[in-house]
Amino acid sequence: MIAKPKGTYDLLDLEAKLYNYIEDLAHKYMVNYNYEYIRTPIFEASELFHRTVGESSDIVTKETYDFKDRGERNITLRPECTAGVVRSVIENKLYGNRNDALKYYYLGTMYRYERPQAGRFRELTQLGVEVFNSFDPLIDAEVISLGYNFIKELGIENFCVKLNSLGDKETRTTYREVLKKYFEPHLEELCPDCQNRYQTNPLRILDCKVDKDLSIFKNVPKISDYLSLESKDYFQKLKEYLTLLDVDYELDPNLVRGLDYYDYDVWEYTTPDGIAIGGGGRYNNLVKELGGPELPAVGFALGVDRLIIELKKLLEGKTINKEIDCYIMSINEEEKRFALTIAQDLRLNNVICEINSTNLSLKSQFKLADNYHAKFLIILNSEELNKGLITVKDNATKEEIKLDEKDLVDYIISNI
Repeated sequence: MIAKPKGTYDLLDLEAKLYNYIEDLAHKYMVNYNYEYIRTPIFEASELFHRTVGESSDIVTKETYDFKDRGERNITLRPECTAGVVRSVIENKLYGNRNDALKYYYLGTMYRYERPQAGRFRELTQLGVEVFNSFDPLIDAEVISLGYNFIKELGIENFCVKLNSLGDKETRTTYREVLKKYFEPHLEELCPDCQNRYQTNPLRILDCKVDKDLSIFKNVPKISDYLSLESKDYFQKLKEYLTLLDVDYELDPNLVRGLDYYDYDVWEYTTPDGIAIGGGGRYNNLVKELGGPELPAVGFALGVDRLIIELKKLLEGKTINKEIDCYIMSINEEEKRFALTIAQDLRLNNVICEINSTNLSLKSQFKLADNYHAKFLIILNSEELNKGLITVKDNATKEEIKLDEKDLVDYIISNI
């Protein structure tokens, strides 16, 4: 037997239903916020991710799926979607002469070669948004609140937004030197990865999952003490807007996120047990770094796999029944032919129905209809069909009526 690759999974049963629920709600929500759908390739030139995500990030140093294609080109399966969206904006000149915000959303699979664990897979699904051409804390507040409200709309209540500011380039340059000075006497206490980060990007030491509980982290200098006046004002306005929007947030001075392109505000949507179900931030320089114009941007991504885990927790002990609108019962060839045409008429009118396609007995069909929790049973009988009549049974009240076959579709539509 050929098994699925490590770190992947089949989307089945309850998980499949929850995925569809998340996807359907996402499309509805994004329309309400006036975001346009964008889809980028699953694989791109390796340089795109190595330049944008950061050579010092864990994603690039440990987790990207890199390979050469048959043309000897360096290709990488996308580990995240922001870089691809930025590339698309530049390549297709989506910014054009527009003076409004460009708002996009995506839903798709990403690939990271990391140790599989609960909610963390090598093939993962993310729902995300990216907004370009706006450098205003108001749009940051909109983006953060969109994710916040979406998670709540799913039914997940027990989470909060962790928020921090990385400030502008001036702030981060100053803060890097402060961090290097602070961690220098403690280098031997840090893990090998953080010892490398000390040289390449000391801010990422704060993102370490291995060293986070060391005592030296309790007194790490806070970046908020080094924010420039512009950065401080921007962050203050953002917090005021989030309060206006009733977003429950808490400040986390050690939050830096794992990607190198962030500046100004960063945030995570976090459960009480410390699990991040999503996060994002502002990245004002990324478009220009990839050869585009100066185009400020902000966005977030939610881990759909982790959202499914949280939704499953809410459903523990509850039964989710598969429901259809009607089951069409037939036995002989004449009845089966009629069932097929009725089913098509109903389905084309958005009625969920099923037919007997495995030659079940009438008794077995009644049982199957109950398993489907069918609202109506359409019971076909050759003698009645010759008279133009069809029996319909309400499965809740158990009442039966006989209808003229030409009235069947209208009756079902008006009563489901």
